Amino acid sequence: MKPIQVGLLGIGTVGSGTFNVLQRNQDEIRRRAGRGIEIAMVADLDTTRAKQVVGDTVKVVGDAREIIDNPEIDVVVELIGGYGIAKALVLEAIAAGKHVVTANKALLAVHGTEIFKAAAEKGVIVAYEAAVAGGIPIIKALREGLTANSIQWVAGIINGTTNFILSEMRDKGLDFDVVLKEAQRLGYAEADPTFDIEGVDAAHKVTLMSAIAFGIPVQFDKAYVEGITKLAGADIKYAEQLGYRIKLLGITKRTDKGVELRVHPSLIPAKRLIANVEGAMNAVVVNGDAVGTTLYYGKGAGSEPTASAVIADLVDIARLHGADPAYSVPALAFQSHTLAAAGHELPVLAMADVVTSYYLRIRVADEAGVLAKITTLLANAGISIDAVIQREADEVGGEGSTQTDLIILTHDTREGDMNKALAEIQALSTVLTPITRIRKEELN
Repeated sequence: MKPIQVGLLGIGTVGSGTFNVLQRNQDEIRRRAGRGIEIAMVADLDTTRAKQVVGDTVKVVGDAREIIDNPEIDVVVELIGGYGIAKALVLEAIAAGKHVVTANKALLAVHGTEIFKAAAEKGVIVAYEAAVAGGIPIIKALREGLTANSIQWVAGIINGTTNFILSEMRDKGLDFDVVLKEAQRLGYAEADPTFDIEGVDAAHKVTLMSAIAFGIPVQFDKAYVEGITKLAGADIKYAEQLGYRIKLLGITKRTDKGVELRVHPSLIPAKRLIANVEGAMNAVVVNGDAVGTTLYYGKGAGSEPTASAVIADLVDIARLHGADPAYSVPALAFQSHTLAAAGHELPVLAMADVVTSYYLRIRVADEAGVLAKITTLLANAGISIDAVIQREADEVGGEGSTQTDLIILTHDTREGDMNKALAEIQALSTVLTPITRIRKEELN
């Protein structure tokens, strides 16, 4: 059979990895796909560097639309990133009747509903395994491997930068700002790390997994997003002493009232496998009613790990190329005409309606009656306390200190009730600094 002809839009880290892996493993890939997969054209603004990567055998152009307009190109691989020109090019490729492979989680999390609808109407595939967790095949697991299950919840460490920072904070006892600078020096964090450290990157990814898991439209605008910038080394240490690790989690859960969709730091029991995922590695835990709890672990970024996912999508398209599009796996796992109904039945919950348990660290004046006032306010809000630990004042502020930390663990409670109680506690004159609140997730 004639090889599938591929056009790459962008040949940076992932694009060059895709080209190199395809070249290195072309014989095995052909045997698996049933036909060859050839990169015929590359578009990149830096044509000189692009030619250095692909050599003389591939046509290099500076205008991406030359690829889209080429009738010989079967598949367009979008590796530009961002919301702007990438969206226009993807929609133009679909309109031209070309399949699309993308690693662009931001684009799909924000505009996925429009893009998937356009692809379905045109009878082409939009594949995006590389958009979530790099080389971990979590999209295929959710869309195909677990298709018999009613998914109950998904929780993942899906941003390597923040996981590296939290691992270093725990190992070295340092605060966030110090470790961030080191992460930037080592290349784990970008010069502008905002999307990573504020949780936006993880929210893009969990938004896609939520849509696949529960058959709802992509709804990034309804995700609750909280990063790691306010975490202190003391919280990492206290969590460890209590038998927990702190990780930035992307979480989506099915409840009786709707779907939870949230990203924030979480205390996880140290005995959980996912709590022991260190450095820049990723891991996703999925709980289904039939299969129970499953764990997917690996490299969440990097040239060849992400290229592995891009090429897996190309192989899927090669196998289906020319077949009736009705036989392809739906972009969001569920048949598209069922998504609106499912979205109505399963609304995304406001964060105030989420029920979970909490770790609270409250810096207070070391004097009589403070703890009683705080526990009374919690009780008045209907919040049940699991444990209270008071640190020695000398441990917190040094010899002669007049301040101490109260560590309070709660049972499950509604977020809105916790918000109200914390506002009242914060107003106490004996509460000296902003309260640290971290949600607890047992993941069992």
